[in-house]
Amino acid sequence: MAAPAPATRYRDPLAILDGVAGLAPLSEERNEDGKSLRNPPRPDGSDSLWYRSYPEELDQSNNAFDFHIYYASEAQTEHARKLHERIRREFPELRVYRFWDRPVGPHPVPMFEVNTFTPAQFGALFGFLVAYRGDLSIHPNTYESELLDHTIKATWMGEKYPLILDPLREHVGRFVQPKQPEAGAETAAAGDGGASEAAAKI
Repeated sequence: MAAPAPATRYRDPLAILDGVAGLAPLSEERNEDGKSLRNPPRPDGSDSLWYRSYPEELDQSNNAFDFHIYYASEAQTEHARKLHERIRREFPELRVYRFWDRPVGPHPVPMFEVNTFTPAQFGALFGFLVAYRGDLSIHPNTYESELLDHTIKATWMGEKYPLILDPLREHVGRFVQPKQPEAGAETAAAGDGGASEAAAKI
């Protein structure tokens, strides 16, 4: 049985506004369409940085977001292979990983992974997948933990698959927590060419 997801923790979306002077209460005034709300301009008059880059909360040392495209049935696998090829041809600048034929890591069914690095790439791939997707999940890469990234911080399109969370509980951000070797294990580990410390990208 899969372990339960961690307790929900949400980042305060208004914390960054604390101490910003001149913020009047938001009004209920409508735009010309009579329906949408009229928003005030940003205090500095510029567009949000989120259009161009990601904040410090996201770990951009490798990539900001992972897209995992899942396939379980024969029909899904056939569609996913076509999708895998199209993404590689349509978005050659993105990082696209191998097409797995079996479950790996926390993923309960086969999948392939695509990484995006900028808001523009994320938006383009997200829109493309809305039009052409199979089942997939999208998660950010933060400095907190891989467990949180794959659970409460993840976004799903289509069916939500229950992940196998135990492999993720050893990770903090992108890095595996070092384990204390068991007694007598040092000699054996030294002779495996470092394979015991390798962490394959899945």
